[in-house]
Amino acid sequence: MTKRALITGITGQDGSYLAELLLGKGYEVHGLIRRASTFNTSRIDHLYQDPHVDGTKLFLHYGDQSDGARLVSLMYEIAPDEVYNLAAQSHVRVSFDEPEHTADTTGTGTVRLLEAVRAAGIRPRFYQASSSELYGATPPPQDEDTPFYPRSPYAAAKLYSYWITKNYREAYDMFAVNGILFNHESPRRGETFVTRKITRAVAAIKAGKQDLLYMGNLDAVRDWGYAAEYVEGMWRMLQADEPEDFVLATGVGITVRDFLQISFEHAGLDWEKHVRFDERYLRPTEVDALIGDPAKAAKKLDWVPTVDGRELARLMVEADVEALTHEGTPWHDEVRLASWGTA
Repeated sequence: MTKRALITGITGQDGSYLAELLLGKGYEVHGLIRRASTFNTSRIDHLYQDPHVDGTKLFLHYGDQSDGARLVSLMYEIAPDEVYNLAAQSHVRVSFDEPEHTADTTGTGTVRLLEAVRAAGIRPRFYQASSSELYGATPPPQDEDTPFYPRSPYAAAKLYSYWITKNYREAYDMFAVNGILFNHESPRRGETFVTRKITRAVAAIKAGKQDLLYMGNLDAVRDWGYAAEYVEGMWRMLQADEPEDFVLATGVGITVRDFLQISFEHAGLDWEKHVRFDERYLRPTEVDALIGDPAKAAKKLDWVPTVDGRELARLMVEADVEALTHEGTPWHDEVRLASWGTA
């Protein structure tokens, strides 16, 4: 019998990779998208075709995490075997400017989805996208037992989502898990996130279309991995015998400065000639270092990442240089990864 999955946030970086993964495994995939005056499906356009024409098992549904009644009706209609909650206002710096919106989408949206599952009387396995930002000021290495110390409205909203997921697991015997994912990036990353901001700027500077890149804190240390590998870990969490929470990370941390240097050098450029400091990009409260310990995922899920932050920087620069060279032509980073090898 074909498994059916529902993905919120399917048009985002992780949602698009997860949809690809599940379709490749024979799933029927349903995605939740917000109604807007313009289409925002560019990351999944290559997947979405008319199911009545060629049998593609991808279906999109209008809905929003703020509309609990709509979520209940969708649960009845779709009756998914697995639910992946990836929807959120996920930009940490933006969360300081829009704390209430972040709380509603990133925090309260999770309980609406969990309650929709419960109200519909179905028993899917539920994945909640938690974040390494939960650890905040707690020094690394960070694992499943490390105390949380959130340092942003985004992290505080994610903390609520983390605990409400555990609460529903214990109160209603749901198969509900938290994936505490450390920073994971790709050429599909949003353009305002620091890694993609850097690699797009590198491509533009190399092409002579840009001269300067303005940055904030260069000393922050992050554990960067490759998003396409991390969605495999999400799926594996829902295939386990018992619901547990897992950290997904590479265990390797580098600074923003390191990522800059690697990215610029890979394009034959000197980053110091093109990067300038701008205090507008500083957070009111900084998170100094996030480095995960993925030992539990390796032991219980057999999940081991192969791409660390250094290789990721090179992969993303290659993709953005190619995308700028062939504007309008989609790139396929999975092919690039295979040709580059692994870290």
